[in-house]
Amino acid sequence: MKIKKASYGVVASMAIAALALSGCGGDSGSSGGSTNGGGLGGDNGDSALTYDVATNVDLTGSPTYDKMKAADKVTIGVKDDQPGLGYLDPLTDERVGFDIEIAKWMAASLGFPEDKIEFKTIPSASREQAIQNGDVDFYVGTYSITDKRKQQINFAGPYFVTGQGILVKKDNEDIKSEKDLAGKKVCSATGSTPIQNIRENFPEAEPFEYDKYSLCVQALESGEVDAVSTDQAILIGFASEKPDTLKVVGEPFTEERYGIGLPKGDTALTEFFNTTLTDGGDTWTKIYDATLGKSGTKVEQPTVDPAS
Repeated sequence: MKIKKASYGVVASMAIAALALSGCGGDSGSSGGSTNGGGLGGDNGDSALTYDVATNVDLTGSPTYDKMKAADKVTIGVKDDQPGLGYLDPLTDERVGFDIEIAKWMAASLGFPEDKIEFKTIPSASREQAIQNGDVDFYVGTYSITDKRKQQINFAGPYFVTGQGILVKKDNEDIKSEKDLAGKKVCSATGSTPIQNIRENFPEAEPFEYDKYSLCVQALESGEVDAVSTDQAILIGFASEKPDTLKVVGEPFTEERYGIGLPKGDTALTEFFNTTLTDGGDTWTKIYDATLGKSGTKVEQPTVDPAS
């Protein structure tokens, strides 16, 4: 991964905007009757979003779509421990966040209302395998687009851009940026882009890995590690839950482009999602405003890369 220093603007704003509420983006369901689908339907609450469910979807040549139609449901891989992005609320057993709403939007664009969606929590290290094995039809969960991953799967997007950052305890004065990681224990998720970046570009740091970022945060709180490093959008979400004990330091030091992971070679579905994202700017904005955008920071939807 190439490290891209500051030139942030929009990227930094996105990271700041991730002062997200874990209670965002409530139930969404079918409002039916749309021929193109995927747009935003009515609002059944202060933060709840609904999506027009497409009819007459033509996805000739997509084996993944054929599989979904045969099963009469869509199985989507997601995260469950990232506040504001992909989070499973332990009190309500409801999945909420920006990524969850993007997933519901994509499902609606294919003709599947919420009651036809099965969410599966898949850790970072198992994402490619889950897609390749057909355990999920597609994956939406802070999934950075990289050339290495594109050798194994397809990506639609990007639908969001952020950058790698650092989370430490509130009273930590030794680590102020990535320049201070030498000799420090730094935790990130197994199989993630950030842990690869730590290993490759910060050889003097001592890397630690867990399946989930929430476990890294627990290790930070217990003193097992000195820092957690992943996308700053994720870290600010954690810090916003415990502002008295945790803080994000420094500026983002990479660029991470989140994409929708799809089976390798399914060009038809990849192009369909890219078109849905490109044509659905108003829907993207409303999703953002109802989730990460609750911090008050406005950002623009990134341009879709047809080469993803």
